Amino acid sequence: MMMLEKESEGGLYVCMNSFLGFGSKYVDRHHAKTGQRAYLHITRTRKTQKEDDPNSGSGDPPKKKPTRLAIGIEGGFDVEQEQYEEEVKVVLFPDRQEVTLDDLSSMPDVVRERVSLSVAELQAADSVSHTLQVQQWDGEVRQESKHAAELKQLDNGLKIPPSGWKCEVCELQENLWMNLTDGKVLCGRRYFDGSGGNNHALLYYQQTGYPLAVKLGTITPDGADVYSYDEDDMVLDSKLPEHLSHFGIDMMTMEKTERTMTELEIAVNQRVGEWEVIQESGTTLRPLWGPGLTGMKNLGNSCYLNSVMQVLFTIPDFQTKYVSNIDKIFDEAPSDPTQDFKTQVAKLGYGLLSGEYSKPAPDPADEPNTSAEPRGDQVGIAPRMFKALVGRGHPEFSTNRQQDAQEFLLHFINMVERNCRSGMNPSEAFRFLVEEKIVCQQSQKAKYTQRVDYIVQLPVPMDQATNMDELQEAERRREEAESSGAPPPVAPRAQIPFAACLAALSEPETLTDFWSSAVQAKTTATKTTRFASFPDHLVIQIKKFTFGLDWVPKKLDVSIDVPETLDLNALRAMGQQPGEELLPEVAPPPLMTPDVEVKGILGSHGNEEDDSLYSPLLSPVLDDSTVSQLCEMGFPLEACRKAVYYTGNTGIDAAMNWVMGHMDDPDFAAPLVLPGSSSAPGTTPTESLPEEHLATIVSMGFSRDQATRALRATNNVLERAVDWIFSHLDDLESMDVSEGGRSEGGSEASREPPPGPRVRDGTGKYELFAFISHMGSSTMCGHYVCHIKKDQQWVIFNDQKVCASEKPPKDLGYLYFYRRVVE
Repeated sequence: MMMLEKESEGGLYVCMNSFLGFGSKYVDRHHAKTGQRAYLHITRTRKTQKEDDPNSGSGDPPKKKPTRLAIGIEGGFDVEQEQYEEEVKVVLFPDRQEVTLDDLSSMPDVVRERVSLSVAELQAADSVSHTLQVQQWDGEVRQESKHAAELKQLDNGLKIPPSGWKCEVCELQENLWMNLTDGKVLCGRRYFDGSGGNNHALLYYQQTGYPLAVKLGTITPDGADVYSYDEDDMVLDSKLPEHLSHFGIDMMTMEKTERTMTELEIAVNQRVGEWEVIQESGTTLRPLWGPGLTGMKNLGNSCYLNSVMQVLFTIPDFQTKYVSNIDKIFDEAPSDPTQDFKTQVAKLGYGLLSGEYSKPAPDPADEPNTSAEPRGDQVGIAPRMFKALVGRGHPEFSTNRQQDAQEFLLHFINMVERNCRSGMNPSEAFRFLVEEKIVCQQSQKAKYTQRVDYIVQLPVPMDQATNMDELQEAERRREEAESSGAPPPVAPRAQIPFAACLAALSEPETLTDFWSSAVQAKTTATKTTRFASFPDHLVIQIKKFTFGLDWVPKKLDVSIDVPETLDLNALRAMGQQPGEELLPEVAPPPLMTPDVEVKGILGSHGNEEDDSLYSPLLSPVLDDSTVSQLCEMGFPLEACRKAVYYTGNTGIDAAMNWVMGHMDDPDFAAPLVLPGSSSAPGTTPTESLPEEHLATIVSMGFSRDQATRALRATNNVLERAVDWIFSHLDDLESMDVSEGGRSEGGSEASREPPPGPRVRDGTGKYELFAFISHMGSSTMCGHYVCHIKKDQQWVIFNDQKVCASEKPPKDLGYLYFYRRVVE
């Protein structure tokens, strides 16, 4: 079911019954399968464009700088909008008999009316689909705030002067926001690169709940930047003139003195063109064409998706699953293939590998300039349906914002896992087992646990930089410049040995507050992480995105000598050693208030039928100092309580990691709900869990018990429950994770131990075959490209540009992909 662009060779055939579109190659298949005879055939031919400026030499008009945070809209970022002439006719199968719209006039009235009506509906439907496509995206459309109409303003007599503002806490004089409830002037958020403000306006909202603030310096007679902390977005305030006049500000006389949030974001997005090293833009690259060398259109910040999918379809498992048997997939596709995961992934894979769309983009000039270098831009493929399907319902991947390529890779692997319950599962190529060994330092007894993983996260030990003297000298010069008011010098890039990153991953970690079942007390322990199996394909993420001492997110500017070949055999797990004693399997003491009688606690071997669950009376004792520290950093109180609870009061670092890992959860700031606190143990009604969510998880091969546990652990959010179940396979050790779920009714004692997830294993020797690089200060902005080794030649895939790589920047990558070397 190949949904093609109308300008593709052979045009587009649209079924006049279902409105599904097919290329010339696939329309016969649809006719044979459904018996449908009438298709609307649409062909488009490109209009020749006149040169805008005959003296420019290039035939291209000078590009205007964007003034709007938008794509494909006047004043926004440029999208090549081609001009086409369209020809429409009806084609009758199986003989492909053509009926032009002129021929319709000679047909009986009933036929003419029905066909004409159908054609009109189809063309109207097409125009609607265009508005849904992300070729056009207006990031400046703001909604009226729900607080605007009824905003309470305090009669505190405060009058704000027309200039000379500064933050009332830290005296910062830029990026200032005035709260529209009481007129407090405070600084804005700290940005990822350390610039911006000190978060004082945000902290003030968290203390007071006053929801709206206006950015001082952006107020003009036409409006201003208004932010709603409660709605977490830029908003419209239709009563802004009166809200400002309450504090003595006359909108009609104000002039703009600060960059608006839109202008700041445009500046960030324009910086993509400056990152020459990663895009290899300093040299003229030789364009490549052919199978496996197909460019992908950027659908507005979709380069993270493009880079990940280019790499995945280099891997034989994904090629075999989705492209080798594409005819079977298309034949078995449901009547609406647009919503079928397997069909859409197969379609994308075929598009990338076949070479059919790896053709030079037509030159926009009338006369092809034969002396000019080929640009390398391709017709390529636009993965619109694929992006819509994999992002559907996801709070991030359904938007047009830039995303983290690593998070998207894990999201896509999760979708593959869900859709490959029977038959070949290509994500097994990445799946491996991690063994964690914890040794109690007081008793020397050990505990072994295993978990499934798909990515190795490699820490970056900045203190191991080989150019430390140069970095310290640069820091000294920066401090001098800061004190004298001079512009800061360009900082050198830290050189970190790959071996130091690997050592940081493998060295034992000290746990200071470990509860030892051997000595029945908290003591010190060491934790060592090793590979219990080596996957066929190993993904390594360099943990470049971290936090400063003030917990402000930042990106480390590092160069790492990542090797082409890798031997990890020394990191293989050895299991329990001869003579080594194991820690007794006893649940740790529950977190509880001292005056409550404890009935029991669900340990790692408890089950849902057991009545020794958490007593509904239990309320955990949370470390108030840790909760306060987190709140001071600007996080919601309930999120801070959950962070401390779910990390077992183990300190600020663990709680902070939990916060950072769950900031995007839909229930991040929702109140802490304790397991079993909604009703008495053993009587929690299953009806409180959404039945359709339970059914979805059970259909993936898990038992109802496991589905229930996953939903309870994630406040009934289906997306998170599925992610939870796949990342907690080892936590479900008392439940059998088998293809068909476990048989019900077996008692805890008679239950067999689980067989464990299927993993492949082999030697730990690898060779590098691809890497994805990120440019920008944060995963939420900037640009991604990937480099892939094809037939011993490195190739750069930069959206629609596919070229032979001259200097692959292997030291600046973010995600590295290795394949096992079979000796």
